[in-house]
Amino acid sequence: MKSVLKMLCLLAPTSLFASEDIADQYPGSMLYAKPVEFIPGVFSATGATAPPTYDNAGHNNNLSFIITGEGVVVVNGGGSYLLAEALHDEIKAITDQEVVLVVDENGQGHAMLGNSYWVGQGVKIIAHVDAAAEFEERGFRSLASMQRLNKERSEGTFVQGPTETFVDEYSLELGEFQIEVLYLGPSHSAGDVVVWLPKQSLVIAGDMAFHERMLPIFEDTYTLDWLETWDNEFEVLNATYVIPGHGHPTNMDQVRRYTKGYLEYLRSQIGILLDDGGGLAEAYYVDQSPYANLDTFEELATKNAGRVYEQMEFE
Repeated sequence: MKSVLKMLCLLAPTSLFASEDIADQYPGSMLYAKPVEFIPGVFSATGATAPPTYDNAGHNNNLSFIITGEGVVVVNGGGSYLLAEALHDEIKAITDQEVVLVVDENGQGHAMLGNSYWVGQGVKIIAHVDAAAEFEERGFRSLASMQRLNKERSEGTFVQGPTETFVDEYSLELGEFQIEVLYLGPSHSAGDVVVWLPKQSLVIAGDMAFHERMLPIFEDTYTLDWLETWDNEFEVLNATYVIPGHGHPTNMDQVRRYTKGYLEYLRSQIGILLDDGGGLAEAYYVDQSPYANLDTFEELATKNAGRVYEQMEFE
């Protein structure tokens, strides 16, 4: 246990393995990286902390699974048919247990496009009702974007939503695992959920929590709501272990610093600008240097600042 905790403390965003400059870490597989067992029975294939590319096959989020003793639960359908199939190949190399459930952590393409593989395996796929609605509205655009990027690596992928939806919570017990799929409230995107393992004190946090790459703020990401969900619901879990939606498994201190801390910092910078009568053009250039070490900083920092300005202008 001490060695695991020591490893958690060392997994800071400056980790060598978070660099966008590192090539695909698992040649011969569609996966960007081979799944690693984080705690007994819980594995994660960590995606690139860079934007999706042909080289990483769009595997730029974490694909996790739990081997329960009574079946395997997969967290995230994956970004394409072939990515989901590659993950399943890794699962079958580790265990003879069947995959019995897939959890889509939100309605984005890299969480749901791989459903096209899992539905063919006869596996139940669940998601929050808002995530399902999001994918129904935007799934064909996500598919077209992925096909342009992945070319022949998009083969077999089609738009397939979850086979079942829920509103607040979906719970099951398999083997020694009590598995709670929870919608905690508004956060990064519509229908974001976390998978909470209370006996193991581990949360597969999805896009509730970031630490090695800068979090993106979408047009419909309301940062004040995200912070309220964080304080009132996510922190209450008091998790020891965190598998975020992007980046290596870590702990609460790290994701708190680079998710809650970043949101609060950016809002404070924009607040000062508003108090001084500054406009949107100036908002893009507020100081975000304390977070410049995060991957995707160059792609996201100015966009994030502009969107927070537009939100706070009317709060």
